[in-house]
Amino acid sequence: MFGQMMDRPLLISGIARHAELQHPRREIVSITADNPRHRYTYRDAFARSRKLANALSRLGLQQGDRVATLAWNDYRHFEIYYAVSGSGFVCHTINPRLFEDQIVFIINHAEDRWLFLDPVFVPLVEKLQSRLPKLEGCVVMTDDAHMPQTQLPRARSYESFIAAESDSFDWPEFDERTASSLCYTSGTTGDPKGVLYSHRSTVLHCYASAMPDAMSLSAHEVVMPVVPMFHVNAWGLPYSCAMVGAKLVFPGAKMGDAETLQSLIEAEQVTFSAGVPTVWQGLIAYLEKTGKRIDSLTHVLSGGSAVPLALINQLRERHDVEVVQAWGMTETSPIGTIRSLSPEASALPEERREALRARQGRTVFGVELKVAGEDGNEVPRDGKTFGALKVRGWWVAGGYYKRSGDDVFENDGWFNTGDVATICPLGYLQITDRTKDVIKSGGEWISSIELENLAVAHPAVAQAAAIAIPHPKWQERPLLVAVLKPGASVTAEELLQFFAGKVAKWWIPDDVVFVEKLPLTATGKLSKLQLRQQFVGYQFPSN
Repeated sequence: MFGQMMDRPLLISGIARHAELQHPRREIVSITADNPRHRYTYRDAFARSRKLANALSRLGLQQGDRVATLAWNDYRHFEIYYAVSGSGFVCHTINPRLFEDQIVFIINHAEDRWLFLDPVFVPLVEKLQSRLPKLEGCVVMTDDAHMPQTQLPRARSYESFIAAESDSFDWPEFDERTASSLCYTSGTTGDPKGVLYSHRSTVLHCYASAMPDAMSLSAHEVVMPVVPMFHVNAWGLPYSCAMVGAKLVFPGAKMGDAETLQSLIEAEQVTFSAGVPTVWQGLIAYLEKTGKRIDSLTHVLSGGSAVPLALINQLRERHDVEVVQAWGMTETSPIGTIRSLSPEASALPEERREALRARQGRTVFGVELKVAGEDGNEVPRDGKTFGALKVRGWWVAGGYYKRSGDDVFENDGWFNTGDVATICPLGYLQITDRTKDVIKSGGEWISSIELENLAVAHPAVAQAAAIAIPHPKWQERPLLVAVLKPGASVTAEELLQFFAGKVAKWWIPDDVVFVEKLPLTATGKLSKLQLRQQFVGYQFPSN
């Protein structure tokens, strides 16, 4: 027997309809190349999105065709998100920070028919266009007055592309499992892999991410997504903010510029933001240098890599900003866990609550986790036993786009994330390493993340990375690579002494190398791969 409830499909266009009716006057503010502070409302945004949908309908696209973007966070990109997916096409967001060969591979593998791009990327696409045989045309995200001269196929400005169109458009209805958007992994090893989201998975992720014990979003929030719209749909914020009616503030190409971020927070009264840890490290350095403030900001979501406890404490103690740490992947849409304090955790002594702040949090409903040992069986949730982290859920990928046989997708329905982790009795996840980054010394594992967190707790250290270096006796030993704060100084011996009593003696790195900067991936994460390549052949000093 089935229930007798209406069976309405979960579609992204439903978010647009709801936001326009319930939050029509809520603002969207953007920095763009042709307008330093563009400002309009959700009503304006979705009217223009329908104009764009009409324009797209004249291109001969079929349901499921891919329409790509090569763009920063701004209002036009927001309109494209809804117009493309809402029409039944697939919005394929491309990371412009990838290598040129990777961008070519991604566009060709996805078989993108049209490309929307920011003006700054016109020279890049012109350089690559001879290698993109299936690309039919390009729309440059600007107006005619700022349109660059270009030989790109069928190129025209975004504003002229939609100018003559009606803002009346009936969003089509289709199966909620229809593909909605496509995002490729950053491809640090091998070719990038495509993750194909559905309308159903996106809407469910939208619901869950806005919950009080997740991002806690509402119409009272002013949200600045610093996480790029070209990476995992800006962690779903363009959808969840529209659903709840939060004011949106898009920093455009200035996502990494601390001065711009501080100015936007202050001027627009931003209350919530999201980005990788390097963003907040840069903002803190700017605030300490200038004495400027971010009084409206109450909490930030940070993930992509483990957030150092020192960074969490700096933002909380000096700027009254709570860091909400999260874990996820492109394959998980990306929300997997978020650190929220349960009533049981809130009742713990401060020292134990502090320890939980260093963890990546608990699952939200819709995601299941387990940690498996080398025998494949689940290990105890004791906060000590670690193993391979596996995940399944309503918005977790079941395979990669146009690929088969990937052994990370296991026969029993679990996705092997490649992370090494523990789960404590209260359900809090702690990522201890990536499988490929773990340091195995004398047959025992050392957590590079814990070493890095301790290093950045030193007052002289801005950033740190721990990597494995081959050792003739112990197989591998940790090397600490550190970046000092401007004007600060510490010797290698002093920094290593800082570890004494905080970790097991055999965990303490064998040496420290100071560098001017650490290599980052295309998504702003620390690149251990590049760092290991940089230190190939390194020899520890003899004792």
